[in-house]
Amino acid sequence: MNHDAFEDAPRIVTVLVAAMGGEGGGVLADWLIAAATAQGFPVQSTSVPGVAQRTGATNYYIEIYPVEAARLGGARPVFSLTPSPGDVDIVAASELMEAGRVLQGGFVHPRRTTLVASTHREFAVAEKSAMGDGRYDGRRVSEAARELARHSHLFDMRALAWRHGTVINTVMFGAMAGSGALPFSREACEQAIRASGKAVEASLKGFAAGFEQVAHPAPEATASAAAAPPRTLIDPRIAAMPEPLHELLGHGLQQVLDYQDARYGALYLQRVDAVLALERPFGGELPVTRETARHLSLWMSYEDVIRVADLKTRGERLQRVREEVGARQGEPLRLTEYLKPGLDEVCSLLPPRASAWLRRRLAHKAHRLNVGLHMRTDTVLGFAMLCGLRSLRVLRRAGARYAIEQAMIERWLDTVRAALALSPRLAYEIALCGNLVKGYGETSERGHRNLGAVLDDMQAQFAAPPGDAAALVQAAERVRAAREAALADPEGRTLARALGLPPPAPRVHPIHIVRRKPAR
Repeated sequence: MNHDAFEDAPRIVTVLVAAMGGEGGGVLADWLIAAATAQGFPVQSTSVPGVAQRTGATNYYIEIYPVEAARLGGARPVFSLTPSPGDVDIVAASELMEAGRVLQGGFVHPRRTTLVASTHREFAVAEKSAMGDGRYDGRRVSEAARELARHSHLFDMRALAWRHGTVINTVMFGAMAGSGALPFSREACEQAIRASGKAVEASLKGFAAGFEQVAHPAPEATASAAAAPPRTLIDPRIAAMPEPLHELLGHGLQQVLDYQDARYGALYLQRVDAVLALERPFGGELPVTRETARHLSLWMSYEDVIRVADLKTRGERLQRVREEVGARQGEPLRLTEYLKPGLDEVCSLLPPRASAWLRRRLAHKAHRLNVGLHMRTDTVLGFAMLCGLRSLRVLRRAGARYAIEQAMIERWLDTVRAALALSPRLAYEIALCGNLVKGYGETSERGHRNLGAVLDDMQAQFAAPPGDAAALVQAAERVRAAREAALADPEGRTLARALGLPPPAPRVHPIHIVRRKPAR
């Protein structure tokens, strides 16, 4: 940046860093301060910790006066402790929704602000706990960033940091320097990193990657070509189905095969084909078959303790953990898994009759059986225990949970096929109801209960088939309203109102008082 311009009309350069806990936002602020101080510029930094965020979001605010203090004749600039909307020169956000939070606050101005943000997501609790797809639409944030900022530089900084074995703050620093908005050179920034004396080589690699990404971005055509997935062979059974379904069915079959075995995959395709055979005469893009295939693959690969153990012992998962914590090649890593198995997890593995007997015997003290475990899976014993649990996959078909899930799947599919005989739109809405069942424990039980209520209501409708098209449209709208009500209210009261049912009885959640042992 031209220092003469600052001398002609000196103005304080304002920088706002929006980061989350563990991402090095404080270290980034220290680097900015060190670089400014080395140039002799007056600088001030403040931080404001956030609340109710995913991992403790914090705003770091830095003001830099880009004139050497020795040339001010004893005068000192007056700095502000907090940023003002529309009065920030550089905004750096470590995650897409953090960028959205800054945009919503009005800190990005179209005639002043340079925005540097990572496009990856760290989902909020509200997004992850939603009964349906609770994810916020990141495209709206990206579009707003490009519209509201003077200059915007958006890319996946986390992936770039992992690729270079460093933390995201180094890539953010490089991107800020590469944008040309900082009042000092690249060399000054790199010297600030060296002066910190911590993980210097890795930090410099991340800085250089972020700088090059912004200063010399790759052409879009090259980037898209590099990102194009390789073409894979299509299963002959899928190739015999309509072409618009190939990609979706390929992913669905792979999901089911990975979960169980080839016989289970054949059952998946057989179930999809039964719906397809009924929808083919209607032509079009086959929306009922598409949504049935989508939700069926997810439902057939339902979460249980065997699946959890399988995923936790995979090499790619262990490698991802190493990358997330920044462990170097060959560096020991201590990994502790937090598990809380209970009566439900044990009974789900047993045969149906044994499971029912054990539930009756232990139901009165089920809460005491939920014991939290800290399992060291970096040890031979801990990892072997998970591998042993994973090996029970061959016995999954004999378990009570398998029987319950398959029975409900068949009931859902029967209702979809029965609806197709009346109206594709009605069948489509029922197919979407497959999204109601997910998770395990109480979440899975609630999904089964909600879906069962919807299917019971439809069976009553089928007992006296609607006589005209208007009645079928009304039935489809009834299913849609019931599905949305079930996803919006975990207690089921909204669903009961939508279906004209009595409200469910409040669930009993006992309060357990644990006496604290006196300190010795």
